[in-house]
Amino acid sequence: MSSPAAQRVVVISDKDPLGLHIRPAEQFVRLAMKFPCEIEVVRESIRADGKSIMHMLTLGAEPGVELRLEARGDQADDALDALARFIENGFVLEQTEG
Repeated sequence: MSSPAAQRVVVISDKDPLGLHIRPAEQFVRLAMKFPCEIEVVRESIRADGKSIMHMLTLGAEPGVELRLEARGDQADDALDALARFIENGFVLEQTEG
């Protein structure tokens, strides 16, 4: 994805001591899939497709790790807002997000 239309920087919460493991990665991907835009997650030099659980798991994002969320396309800002809240809330989905 070149020059993303929207970006957010988030830090993995310590509310889940395991960080971005299989369960929250799966929930992240399900949430990302609700939006029509492209979504990438970046940790240092590692880029992951935000709609692929296997890609998300390659990030090895433990508590305290900074991630940059990038999105391009329709509803990019809405997607990043929802995904950033999910991460910042310790991988807890809000009622309106399903």
